[in-house]
Amino acid sequence: MAAEKKSKYIKLTWLLVWSPFLILFFLITLISFEVFFDLPSVEELQNPKSNLATVIYSSDGKTLGKYYAENRVNVKYYELDPDLVNALISTEDARFNEHSGVDIKALGRSVSGILTGNMNKGGGSTLTQQLAKMMFPRQKLSKPKMVLQKLKEWVIAARLEKNYTKDEILSMYLNKFDFLNQAVGIKSAAQIYFNRNQDSLEIQQAAMLIGMAKNPSLFNPIKKADTTLHRRNVVMMQMVKYGKLTQQKYDSLKKLPLGIIFQPEDHNDGLAPYFREYLREYFMKDWCAKHINPETNKPYNIYKDGLKIYTTIDSRMQRYAEEAVFEHMTDLQKLFTKECKTKKNAPFAWNVNKEQIENIMMSSMKRSDRYRSLKNAGLAKEQILAEFKKPIKMTVYSLRGDIDTTMSPWDSIRYYKSFLHTGFVSIEPTTGYVKAWVGGVNHRHFKFDHVKVGRRQVGSTFKPFVYALAIQNGLGPCHQVPNVRTCIDLPDGKQWCPDNSDGNKGTGKMITLRKALAGSVNYVTAWVMKQYGPDAVINLVRRMGITSPIDPVPSIALGTPDVSVFEMVAANATFANKGTYIQPTFITRIEDKNGKVLEEFIPTTDEVFSEQHAYAMIQLMRGVVDYGTGSRLRGRYKLTNEIAGKTGTTQNNADGWFMGLTPELVAGCWTGGEERSVHFNSTNEGQGASMALPIWGKFFQKVYADKSLKLTKAGFQKPANMGDVELDCSAYDAANELEISDNGLEIDN
Repeated sequence: MAAEKKSKYIKLTWLLVWSPFLILFFLITLISFEVFFDLPSVEELQNPKSNLATVIYSSDGKTLGKYYAENRVNVKYYELDPDLVNALISTEDARFNEHSGVDIKALGRSVSGILTGNMNKGGGSTLTQQLAKMMFPRQKLSKPKMVLQKLKEWVIAARLEKNYTKDEILSMYLNKFDFLNQAVGIKSAAQIYFNRNQDSLEIQQAAMLIGMAKNPSLFNPIKKADTTLHRRNVVMMQMVKYGKLTQQKYDSLKKLPLGIIFQPEDHNDGLAPYFREYLREYFMKDWCAKHINPETNKPYNIYKDGLKIYTTIDSRMQRYAEEAVFEHMTDLQKLFTKECKTKKNAPFAWNVNKEQIENIMMSSMKRSDRYRSLKNAGLAKEQILAEFKKPIKMTVYSLRGDIDTTMSPWDSIRYYKSFLHTGFVSIEPTTGYVKAWVGGVNHRHFKFDHVKVGRRQVGSTFKPFVYALAIQNGLGPCHQVPNVRTCIDLPDGKQWCPDNSDGNKGTGKMITLRKALAGSVNYVTAWVMKQYGPDAVINLVRRMGITSPIDPVPSIALGTPDVSVFEMVAANATFANKGTYIQPTFITRIEDKNGKVLEEFIPTTDEVFSEQHAYAMIQLMRGVVDYGTGSRLRGRYKLTNEIAGKTGTTQNNADGWFMGLTPELVAGCWTGGEERSVHFNSTNEGQGASMALPIWGKFFQKVYADKSLKLTKAGFQKPANMGDVELDCSAYDAANELEISDNGLEIDN
C-alpha cells in the first residue's frame, strides 16, 4: 500500500513538472494550426511588406534626397559594417548562430531571473523573435492574450529561420528597426547621426546605434546623450566579453564622446530642394498615376514602394550653383535692403500708390494658410483682417538666419515682399541633360520654384530669337541696317514705334546686327520684326521649346512675353547644339525596389536651324559678352573662353535676366521681386547685368575650377562650309558711332 502511494506521488510530481511543457507544446501546436488567430502566410514571410523610401540619385552617384512615409532604404548583409553585426549579436543575442528562432537556454535564464528576482540574467527574446515583433506588431491585449501573442511570435520566429538565412535575418532586423528622428533602418541612422554610410562606421559609432535597440526612446542620443553614452559603453563591454573587441581597445574607445554629426533629413534641406519638390509635385505624381505596381495592383507610391530615380543633376554643379546663388543674392539683398530704407512705400516703388499696395497685400493675405484657416473657422472678412493685424510671436527669415520676433501677420507679409528672388538652371546642350537647378533663395521660407513653375517677362533675352529669324532667312551677323527709329503699323490703325531704353535716338548711320544685339538696340530689333512679323517669330520659338502663351504682337520683339527660365535656357541651348533643339531631360531612368528598370527617358529632338545658321547666331551673341552688355564676364569674372550671351532688363527694372552659352554648358538666370512693383530705383543696380549675370559668372568660375568635371573650355566648332556668311564685322563696327557701356542699352518695355 505504501509503495502504491509512493508511486502515485511520483507520477503526480512528474505530471506537475511536465504539464507546463505539455500545455506549452499543446498551445504552440494550436497556434501553428491558426486556431486562435491567423499567422503570416509563406508569401508574407518571404515578401514582407515594408515602407521603403524612394531615393533620388544624381548623375555622379550621390543621393540628392528621398520621398518617404518611413525613411528606410534596405541594405544587404554584405553592406553592413562588421562591427554592427558583432555589436548586435554580442548585446542582443549571443547564441544567435546556434538557435532556430527560440533560444531555450536564454528562455530558461530569463525565467530563472524572474523567479529569483535577478533581472541581470538577460532577456529571453532572440533577434529573430524581435524581428517577428517588428514585422507583425502587437496590438493592445489582455494578459492571457499577450501570452498567446508571445507564443505566436515564437512560431513566426521559427518560420523566419526556415525561410531566411542568418545573414538575411540580421540585415532584415537592422533595416526594420526605427532609430528615431526619421531614421528608420540602419542606412538612414548612420547618415542622420554620423553622416556616414552603414558600411564604414567606427566601432564606437556602431556600438551607439546598436545600443539604441534596447530602448530607442531611453537611449536617444539627441535628447539623452549621457544615458546613450553609458549604453554605448555597455555594448562595447559585451563585445569584449565575447571576444569581438580587446580590453585595451575598449579602454581607449570608452573615453570618446558620442561624436554625433546630427543631420536630420528634411525636404527643405540638402542639395536641389526646388528640383526635388518639382520632381515630386509635378513629374512623379503624373508618372505614378500612369504606372501600376504589380505587387499591389495599384499605382506606384513614391512614399512606400522604394523606387530609385536616376537624375541628370550633377551634385558638384548643383552645389556650385547653390553657392553662386547664395553669394550673389546675399550681396544683392543687402544692397536692396539699404535702398528700401530710403523708400516711403518700401519695399514697393515710389510710383505705387496706397490703393495698389493695399490690393497687393490683401491678395497675398487671401493666399495664405492662416487666412484659409480663419475663414474655415467662420470668421468674417473684417474679423480676419483684425486677426492679421494683431502682433504675435513668430520666426522670420533673414540673411543672418531665422529670427524670433513679435510682428503682426500683416506686417510679416510686407516684410517678406522685400526679398528678391531668383531662378537658375544649367543644361548640357548636346544631351539636353539638366545639370543644376536652383529655384529660389531659401526653400524653407520661399517654396515657389522660379525655374520651371514661375514665368516672368523676359525683356531683351528674347531678342536673339528675333535675330535668329533674320539669320535663318539669309542675313548675316555683319548685315547693316539703319540705326533709326522704326514704326510698325497695327491692325487698329495705330503704330508701334519703340524707343531705345537709354533715350538714345540713334546715330542715323548703318549698324551691324552683331553690334545692335550687343548693345540691345531697340530700333534695330523693331526693324527685324517688321521684316518677318510676330507670327513667324512665335512659330520659331515654339520649335525651340517655348510653350508659354505669347500674343502675336510686334512688341514681343522687345521681350513682353512671360516665359520660364527653364524654357529660355532650353531654347538658347539650340544655338549651342548646332541648331538642334533637344527636349530638356532631368531623369534618365526609374527602377523599382529590386533594380528592375521601369522606364528610361530619351529626349525628343528637332533640327531647327542649319549648323551654319546656328554658328552665325553664336557669333552674333558673342558680341554681347566680348564688348556688349555682358562684358563684365570678361573683366570682373575673368572668364576668357568663348561665351555667347544676352542680358535682359524689363520695364522699371522689375526683372533682370542673363542667358550664357558655351559648347559644354548653357545656363540662364532670372532675378527680381515677388511683385513687379518691388525693384531697384536705378538701372545701374536693377539691370540684368547686375542682378542676374553675376550668378552665371560665379557658377562658371566654380565649375571651371573643379578639374574633376573635366570641362575643356573649348570654343564653338565652326562648320566646314560657312558659304559666303561674313563673320568678322570689325571693319563695319569701327565706323559705327554707337558706344556700349557695361550698364547696357537694353530695354525695355
